[in-house]
Amino acid sequence: MPRSRSAPIPRRILITGCSSGIGRQAAETLAGRGHRVVASMRDSDDIAAWPHAHIPTVQLDLDDPASIRHGLAGAREAVGGPIEALFNNGAYGQPGAVEDLDRDTLRAQLETNLLGTVELTNLVIPSMRAAGFGRIVQNSSVLGISALAFRGAYVASKFALEGISDTLRLELAGSGIDVSLIEPGPITSRFRANAQRAFEANIDWQRSVHRGAYERQLDRLKKPGPAAPFTLPPAAVVRRVIHAIESPRPRARYPVTVPTYLFAALKRLLTTRAMDRVLTRASGGGAR
Repeated sequence: MPRSRSAPIPRRILITGCSSGIGRQAAETLAGRGHRVVASMRDSDDIAAWPHAHIPTVQLDLDDPASIRHGLAGAREAVGGPIEALFNNGAYGQPGAVEDLDRDTLRAQLETNLLGTVELTNLVIPSMRAAGFGRIVQNSSVLGISALAFRGAYVASKFALEGISDTLRLELAGSGIDVSLIEPGPITSRFRANAQRAFEANIDWQRSVHRGAYERQLDRLKKPGPAAPFTLPPAAVVRRVIHAIESPRPRARYPVTVPTYLFAALKRLLTTRAMDRVLTRASGGGAR
């Protein structure tokens, strides 16, 4: 990947989902590079535990339009002006077979991973247009380009994020605002722990026809350390975020980890039936 300039122009950056993992690493790294970063989090307890006095925080719940507007206003105040770059990282994964997802569970997944993200993005676009510069960086997933069994809600949210981001990129052509998608595979984070909580809260798995697969999936979610091959640290994602924000020519897509590159290539080369066999094997009957 081409390197960004060693002395980047300082930008006012808002990052969502900074309680841990990718978001926290991105906030720390971008602030260390001289940018004026605001880290947003949903929970007040995470804000209270934030260890970096030099990086301001705001509470921002992507499920709540009032919280989105209040958080954005606080972010602008904290950095002394309009947001120039937005890293939409806040999201969670809702495991479960599609037939076990009720309407409320699916809606909750889309509220956080798609609708709140789009609402926040739309709120920063006018000031970016006025300035003739902006960077919108969306944290998608390998599951935004290939589906896996028992991840239907998350897959739906990320496929939708990919599609709406591609549309937005076309609509913003010539405005000076660039839209980039980061597409990570397995990354070390609290993602699995959060997914386990969502699964146990919303899926009646013990009475499901998929109970056996769910038992294997719970074993995976509870497994300490990396649960999938080719797992990388958050820094692997942050390197792409840096390029998307600092490069004069950011890319539309940044694959991260071997599975993302592999699935993207196989999807181009294989028939749908053959690709289904690959994805079924990768899903591991819920064990992966």
